[in-house]
Amino acid sequence: MKCVVVSYGSRGDIEPCAVVARELLRRGHDVRVAVPPNMLDLVESQGLEAVAYGPDSHEQLNALPQFMAQMANPYEALPDIVLRVGEIWSDKCAVLASLTEGADVLLTGMNEQRLAANIAEYQRIPLVALHFFPARLQPSGLLHAQITELAEDPQRRALGLPESTGPTPPSLEIQAYDDRCLPAPATQWVEPAAERPFVGPLTLELPADTDEEVLSWIADGTPPIYFGLGSTPVSCPDETVGMAVAACAQLGERLLVCSGPNDFSHLEHFDHVKVVSAVNHAAVFPACRAIVHHGGAGTTAAALRAGVPMLILWLWLDQPVWAAAIEQLKVGVARCFSQTTERTLVADLRSLLAPQYLARAQEIAPQTIAPHESATRAADFVEHAAQH
Repeated sequence: MKCVVVSYGSRGDIEPCAVVARELLRRGHDVRVAVPPNMLDLVESQGLEAVAYGPDSHEQLNALPQFMAQMANPYEALPDIVLRVGEIWSDKCAVLASLTEGADVLLTGMNEQRLAANIAEYQRIPLVALHFFPARLQPSGLLHAQITELAEDPQRRALGLPESTGPTPPSLEIQAYDDRCLPAPATQWVEPAAERPFVGPLTLELPADTDEEVLSWIADGTPPIYFGLGSTPVSCPDETVGMAVAACAQLGERLLVCSGPNDFSHLEHFDHVKVVSAVNHAAVFPACRAIVHHGGAGTTAAALRAGVPMLILWLWLDQPVWAAAIEQLKVGVARCFSQTTERTLVADLRSLLAPQYLARAQEIAPQTIAPHESATRAADFVEHAAQH
């Protein structure tokens, strides 16, 4: 079977698709992957053949705050936005159309589902979508829909397809998250169940260069509080981490900071604080006392599997969904990042460190689907979609 996998965004968008691609490759299938150029190393490290797809996603993410600040009136800027999006769609379409020649199935991440649906229709192959959060809880706004439609029409004309009457549903929509994180029974949100199966969160569980060093530091003292914002750049990184340092000092807790794309090099040295660029969540989280993070799908799933209570300081996109989920499960607390201060952080951590949150987190952890089982389930569904 020839399988093409396409995904665009940050590591949290790419990794779930890479997990399924790796499992399909292990089973002997011909697998080709399309990801942004800054994610090629991640995918190729798993033995996968990958091609560059779209612009550098890290640069796009870093440029977003400045772009939004300059855009006083979104509707005045609409022509320029549509032109830029149209150019990107055209480039992506060319790459994906070439890559899917002779393919049996196309697996797409959430960000590329509409574009990939047009390619699947053109190649007459099944489309499988991989959702790592419940997309129905985050409807697209009017402006986003207008931009997408205006960018999509030229793509469909270039492929010789009829004018679109709306998004084309995939043959299969795999839900790669824990169904207990939904705000209602899963059957109310994903009907029919046979077309939207749950497989659990997907992770590569990749080691980081600092894991051994971090675990040694943790072993030399009391379990620390982990603080990290994933791939999210923050406007005032020194102030952000300074707030966390001061809060943990007040509580007498050690602090492990994961900087990600943020520059914390100017941070003053403290005996109770260790700063690293990245860690393997699966290895480090179980050794921590609490997890403070941005509410990304992957980080939330890793904390759930580790059985450690968490504080989500959410910013945007799907993060409020996970913030609501961990409060519903009673494994943590949540707050909007923009409303977080040193005072609120101290209060939230003090509440989080109460025994009931740890007990509940340890109760939930054994009930989660193991990473290898999630990968196996997802690959099974992709194979079935291709064969039928």
